[in-house]
Amino acid sequence: MRKFGAGLAAVLAAAGLGLVAPGPASAATYCGISWGSMAKADLDWSSAHVTGVRTGQQPCYDRLVIDMTGKVAGFVVQYVPVVTQDATGYPIPVLGDADLQVMVTAPSYNQYSQPTYEPAAKAELSNVSGYQTFRQVVFAGSFEGTTSIGLGVRARLPFRVFTLDGPDGGSRLVVDVAHRW
Repeated sequence: MRKFGAGLAAVLAAAGLGLVAPGPASAATYCGISWGSMAKADLDWSSAHVTGVRTGQQPCYDRLVIDMTGKVAGFVVQYVPVVTQDATGYPIPVLGDADLQVMVTAPSYNQYSQPTYEPAAKAELSNVSGYQTFRQVVFAGSFEGTTSIGLGVRARLPFRVFTLDGPDGGSRLVVDVAHRW
């Protein structure tokens, strides 16, 4: 009985010190999301032009869509310390605890320098009040064939980026940001 008591005391002491390894944890992902939060990029150049920016809510993520004429080819989407304005590099403050800069290699103007996308309010491209993840969507400019959008999000959460064809011969760049890890 004395040996049992000493053994039990040793096990309890080891557990208290964290020496006993816990059992395997469940690795279930939220909504099956396994994206990650590192930069995503395709460095091709595009002959498309930005024509619109819109957002939407899904059960597991919030979505940003950039509409374009022609086929979108290049983009860089990454978390940054601060969203910056194209050409000037001036900081653009956005709401939220994390800043996602979305750059697409498609201008928001045509070959005659006429706008193909001209937001009415550069500080609020889409009303995202009530969204679980998005806090603000801002226009960061269009310069030398690249258009930038700043996306303020609740936290540095996983995201994915992909393109879709259509409609009418155009294409879309889609950025989904998960509601949680």
